[in-house]
Amino acid sequence: MFPDTPSVSQLSHVISQAAAPAFLLGALAAFIAVLIGRLNRIIDRTIVLNGIADDDGLKSRLKADIPRLLRRTAMLNRAIYWSVISSIAVTLLVIVAFASALLQIQHERGVAILFMTALAAFAVALIDFAREVRIALSEFDHYG
Repeated sequence: MFPDTPSVSQLSHVISQAAAPAFLLGALAAFIAVLIGRLNRIIDRTIVLNGIADDDGLKSRLKADIPRLLRRTAMLNRAIYWSVISSIAVTLLVIVAFASALLQIQHERGVAILFMTALAAFAVALIDFAREVRIALSEFDHYG
């Protein structure tokens, strides 16, 4: 069934190797929280703009901001998606590391692939986030 139980030194080694992915997982959680916060602000703004009557001459021009808000929402949704994919890859990486230590099997290639997958997904999320920030900063809300 199971090979011999791993020694304390083997488990200690796995735990020390899992520290970096654990920090990455914490960073991803904080990043997702920032993305969700920004998304909530955009949704709130969109709700307010959609609540403006079309016959309100002073405020109806503010509705011109809705397409920009929808573009930002799409980018943030993609960034959240890729951040979650990255988080799942990091979680699987830690599970594989501990399972392979328990079963005493080689895991270097699998862990490397999972880590590269996590970082690639995180990079895509950061790119979408940068694009969203660029739109937010380059096309200000001109009307308040």
